[in-house]
Amino acid sequence: MAKITLSKLRHSYMANPASPDDYALKQIDLDWSDGGAYALLGPSGCGKSTLLNIISGLLMPSEGQVLFDDRDVTAFPPDQRNIAQVFQFPVIYDTMTVFDNLAFPLRNRGVDEARVAERVTEIATMLEVTDMLGTKAAGLSPDNKQKISMGRGLVRDDVNVVMFDEPLTVIDPHLKWKLRSKLKELHQKLRATMIYVTHDQTEALTFADQVVVMQDGEIVQIGTPVELFERPAHTFVGHFIGSPGMNVLAAEMRDGGAFLNGHHIALDGAVTAQEGAPQIGIRPEFVQISDTGLPATVRKVADIGRHSVVEAMVGDTAIKAITEGTAPQQGAAVHLQFQQNQTRLYRDGWLATEGRPT
Repeated sequence: MAKITLSKLRHSYMANPASPDDYALKQIDLDWSDGGAYALLGPSGCGKSTLLNIISGLLMPSEGQVLFDDRDVTAFPPDQRNIAQVFQFPVIYDTMTVFDNLAFPLRNRGVDEARVAERVTEIATMLEVTDMLGTKAAGLSPDNKQKISMGRGLVRDDVNVVMFDEPLTVIDPHLKWKLRSKLKELHQKLRATMIYVTHDQTEALTFADQVVVMQDGEIVQIGTPVELFERPAHTFVGHFIGSPGMNVLAAEMRDGGAFLNGHHIALDGAVTAQEGAPQIGIRPEFVQISDTGLPATVRKVADIGRHSVVEAMVGDTAIKAITEGTAPQQGAAVHLQFQQNQTRLYRDGWLATEGRPT
């Protein structure tokens, strides 16, 4: 496996890019440690697949370098990068048995047949498909076909990185959690460097130790799932991760404090930036319905089983709160309290409070 470094990487599909907007990937500087589990997360069009294709060698970047263990591989074709890739649609040979599908990457490289059998049996056991080894792949269900496709990517023990490009998109929702769990288990056993590309926050957060969140060709935050949830570095991260996403509320700054609809809002830590449009960010999980605080009127209530999502209006501003137990009725007059250590100021989308020591 390998440490992967992306240095001053930029890419444009235009022949002569003239402005930052002409680049599908703005400048990317990134280090992925050997043996880590990583995710590239973001909406369609944010640059995830472009970045993956550059790492795999399918695309030459306009600028910058790709390094494996500090060796420059930017100009290397895919077959010289020693990578494995699992795609959205299973890549298997229907006329072959499951055993032969798993064995193919090894036989193609001239691996001894005894080692082939040993490695195929090992991966099949991990994937829980040993009873299918003699079955033709054409007869498999879609989730088992994708299991075999994953196994083809994992069977080699000489790869630098295994990359997964939205591998669960075509899998039935009730089977996705099984494959997610299996993939996480495989990483813990193999300790291979894995990069998982997805637009699905659940897939990214349950698989990866570190998640790279992208928007419009830029990395807006890198962090653990807990860090992304509890301290979004950008309002996009707060909105994109979480259900419902973070409340992002236009604020007014005066006398060194933040105000919402004329009410002072206590923030977590000192304000670090003075320029840019101010916004208050707080997740619905940290907004409480109380007897004191911001006066509000309930506009709607969604009962989703474990809890209710209450949307209340403070003037013309809608604020969501998650509450357990009995929820207020539509039209009820309530008060909202913000948990101070989870209430932060953003300027032009970027975090502008330093946070209190813990």
